[in-house]
Amino acid sequence: QVRLVESGGESVQTGGSLRLSCVVSGDTITSYCMAWFRQGLGKGREGVATIGADYTPQYGGGVEGRFTISQDDDQKAVYLEMNDLEPEDTAMYYCAAKKKVFGYCIGGHLTLSAYGYWGRGTQVTVSS
Repeated sequence: QVRLVESGGESVQTGGSLRLSCVVSGDTITSYCMAWFRQGLGKGREGVATIGADYTPQYGGGVEGRFTISQDDDQKAVYLEMNDLEPEDTAMYYCAAKKKVFGYCIGGHLTLSAYGYWGRGTQVTVSS
């Protein structure tokens, strides 16, 4: 059973930067398509970034240009570099994974229901 553990969430001021990490254990990271989601207080969970089978990133939630997703297979980890943070970015950030099918990532890239494995989240708070 794959296990995902996030870290790196902190309280920062507007314009600050953070790097979130998600360490994968229990299975081979290359067997999964990885993504980051977030959920603000009183809001639904939304897809922020995903990295495809060919390591091509895709972004949602209006973060493109500020956030960068990357994956290090040797470290068994996926990262989310966040720059120019805004109060609207305040949320619990979750790492998510879905099993590849014949080496491909199928289903919606940032569709919540497509991901079957989740971490417990790491809190990011951006103050103005």
